[in-house]
Amino acid sequence: MPNITVARRRNALALHRRFLEEAIAAGLPAKGLDQAFAKKLEISPSMWSQIKSSRPIGDNLARQIERHCSVEPGWLDEEDRLSEVPDAAEERFIAAARNAWRAANAKGKKELGGWLKKRAQDAAGSEPAP
Repeated sequence: MPNITVARRRNALALHRRFLEEAIAAGLPAKGLDQAFAKKLEISPSMWSQIKSSRPIGDNLARQIERHCSVEPGWLDEEDRLSEVPDAAEERFIAAARNAWRAANAKGKKELGGWLKKRAQDAAGSEPAP
């Protein structure tokens, strides 16, 4: 059975991340963006803070968030959006991969790309990794 509470929180965080990225790309300072997001959703900053940590998102609030973020009704309920919300471990991996790529010469970059391609194939169901 799907866990709608977890799906809604993850998807709300994905919308929040999208909002932050757009705001920062537009040159807005990072300070105060959580409050701006709460205002966009027409909820208090305190409620947004609670949602980020543990407060369940009910049906009415879910539709309100979707409406204010211009996504279709039911968007928050879908569980397949996990890729839109990287966790801390994924962020650390991306940073390490970026550092390795930037430090590598052309041969090293080719080897890194080949290794990553092989692991992606393994994960997709090809032969298991050694």
